[in-house]
Amino acid sequence: MCEDAPCSKVCKKGDPARALRAMRFDNTRVAQHWLADCSEEDLINAEKACIHYDRPVRIRELAALAMKEPACSMDDALMPSLAIDFCGIHCENPFFLASSAICTNYEMVARAFEMGWGGVFYKTICKQDIREVSPRFDAVKEGNAFAGFRNMEQLSENPHEVDFDILRRLKKNYPTKIVVASVMGQFEEEWIELAKMAEDAGCDAVELNFSCPQMRLSGLGSDVGQDAELVTFYTAYVKRNVSIPVIPKMTPNITQINQPAMGCYFAGADAISAINTIKSVTMSAKATVNDKFTVSGYSGKAIKPIALRFIYEMATNPIIKTMQYSGIGGIVTWRDALEFIQLGCRNVQVCTAVMEYGYRIIDDLILGMQTYMRDRGIEHLDQLVGEQLPNFVLPSDLDRETMVYPKIDRERCIGCGRCYLSCRDGGHQAISFDPASRQPRIIGTKCVGCHLCRLVCPTGAIDITKRVGKK
Repeated sequence: MCEDAPCSKVCKKGDPARALRAMRFDNTRVAQHWLADCSEEDLINAEKACIHYDRPVRIRELAALAMKEPACSMDDALMPSLAIDFCGIHCENPFFLASSAICTNYEMVARAFEMGWGGVFYKTICKQDIREVSPRFDAVKEGNAFAGFRNMEQLSENPHEVDFDILRRLKKNYPTKIVVASVMGQFEEEWIELAKMAEDAGCDAVELNFSCPQMRLSGLGSDVGQDAELVTFYTAYVKRNVSIPVIPKMTPNITQINQPAMGCYFAGADAISAINTIKSVTMSAKATVNDKFTVSGYSGKAIKPIALRFIYEMATNPIIKTMQYSGIGGIVTWRDALEFIQLGCRNVQVCTAVMEYGYRIIDDLILGMQTYMRDRGIEHLDQLVGEQLPNFVLPSDLDRETMVYPKIDRERCIGCGRCYLSCRDGGHQAISFDPASRQPRIIGTKCVGCHLCRLVCPTGAIDITKRVGKK
């Protein structure tokens, strides 16, 4: 994951760093493309040059793993297009920068566009005097990666005239990219004024930020998003005064998202962005502001299941089923993006993963989605939109008469006993463990098919069998 990775610089042929990045972002099948010409000497030198913080990455082992995957063509001519229409706007791909710290000036967004991002929801523009705190970020880590990310940042610190000039220049210089202005007003006239300025700047659409969780003043951000009446009124005000698409951004800090979402629909909104960050508290002493804590927004991969739930609830609401959606929340890999699309989103917005890994993740988002579509014989991204919605049922309608037993792959099992411990103390005591052979064994008469064992196995040695009737 290094910038200007030393492991690749010492390689005469191939690019181990690019291959490892592909594997990190769920593209193991194509990683061999950057390893095929590497000699054993190249890989040895790459490991010696590795600057990993505690020990060299085992590049040779990872390369061997990647080379076991079936060959996968990288011919652009064979790859399907990721183009899709959103609110009547043609997008070259569904991957957009989310309104946040990753898109606060012209240079940042221009660099992202040149690297392949399809569009931007520019950092929220307002007429307030924004003064940020320091430090403003914190993270809950899983190893050295973000499991979740907390931020106290508010809106754009630029004067609003400066931001609209930036958006005007971006649209002029990158006419095929989609430029969306995110705005936040304090009252009716201000919402309308900012939206009109977005239209005058040539923006393709305007996003209404009803969801920022850390505004200093009441009646702003998520305070609006929690009030369906205000959502309806402000959306209607803006919709009546501009001709470009209007996209309200929903807060997850609410019990029932369908109420404000229906307000958006009845007010004439063209689409909905969801979700913004979740109100949270982290307790790291190094993230305090003069030894003080506060409630602020939480993002990152930890919130993806919550974001998917809100998208699902709106997408299956029969009243607003024609609404279009832009999905946000925990998108790191192309597979994360796919899940949002399969629940009805026509594009996705990424923030935290860019803050952690940089704009370059667009390479693997695009490559992974194209490879998946090609393997399934899907020619148009539209075919994936909402395809999983029919497979959702109420908990009361789930099949409770059959079960799926786990099975252990002895070749992959390393004998760690994790499955035994978890089943014994958190499951149904359905696994035995022989200390001499270090082999776990599933006790069929006790197993209920909960699959806790499969989830805790560190090597993927536990798989599933065919579904059978309960005895």
